[in-house]
Amino acid sequence: MINKLDRYIILRLLSITLFVIVILVFIFIMIHFSENSDDYSDKGATMAEIWGDYYLNYTPEMIRLILPVAVFTACLFITGQLTERLEITALKAAGISLYRLIVPYLLFAFLCAAAVSYLDSNVIPNSNKKKTAFESKYLRKSSDSIDSNNIFRQVSKNSILSVNYYDDTQNIAYRITLTNSDSSGVKKTMTAQQMAWNDEEQFWKLKVVQIRDFSKTGYTETSVTEIDTTLNIYPRDLSRSTSDIYQLTYKEAVEYIDSIERSGAGNINLPKVQFYGRLVYPLSIIIVIIVGFAVASVKRRGGKGIYLASGLAISFLYLAFMKIAEPFGYYGTISPLLAASIAHICFFIVGVFLLISAKK
Repeated sequence: MINKLDRYIILRLLSITLFVIVILVFIFIMIHFSENSDDYSDKGATMAEIWGDYYLNYTPEMIRLILPVAVFTACLFITGQLTERLEITALKAAGISLYRLIVPYLLFAFLCAAAVSYLDSNVIPNSNKKKTAFESKYLRKSSDSIDSNNIFRQVSKNSILSVNYYDDTQNIAYRITLTNSDSSGVKKTMTAQQMAWNDEEQFWKLKVVQIRDFSKTGYTETSVTEIDTTLNIYPRDLSRSTSDIYQLTYKEAVEYIDSIERSGAGNINLPKVQFYGRLVYPLSIIIVIIVGFAVASVKRRGGKGIYLASGLAISFLYLAFMKIAEPFGYYGTISPLLAASIAHICFFIVGVFLLISAKK
């Protein structure tokens, strides 16, 4: 049962968390706006586009990123305050253990983790699409495209598509070759100067096409001006970027990874690490609550300052560990799932150890 103390702690955690989020989002937007105001002006972005299309759609992603830090700060502040006022000592004397006292913290953490998971699955992908479109038009100084030249995709078991260059802004591929083969060798090739995507009908239109059908005695060649074809390849399979996963819902991300695996694309570990990272990210809120509570529930010299300093140090190590582990997953040194979750596993163990070690 939730008692008055539990409600008090949850409401305090909520109020401080919201306060920290508002402050950090405001600071970030002001700094970002001041740094990029010249680009906005030079490229003709209106204030309605800047604030309505960009920063409004950037806010959900900022909340997602900031929430663990905000929850951690709130946990350290409230628990440190209870410790400094000897309220935790009084609660222990009344028979309430730290394990019982952490319950409202964990309840709040689970609610925040569920909220982040919902945002990340349903709200943020659509917002990120609009944010990325704005950046491409007004801000992006360098492309985050993974593929643009000499692209090879396996359309089916016996078909391979090669693309000399793909323009992702117009969904047009140039100088393409489609090769069909079987166990005896090449059976058919189709070359085209251009392959354009028809978004309404969902098919590719090939232009200036040469078709060669091979037989045991040679081949026959046919030329056509245009031809419609239904390849098992979509524009996103040719125009992959490092931000793709963050613009897809969980279901769409799974289908996206399946499609690029099926098409034989390289760098498959990158989107896998990104996707698994999204899945396990909400767990960080639960972990920092455990660590923060364990650190701040023991009275230390230095007062609240030492709690906040410890929190900053732990946050830095946590973030650094996450970023250090991810490249190992990109390059296949460890599995993508392990690369995305190893930091969370290690700090969960640290948090549980600190909680067990704390004076009950």
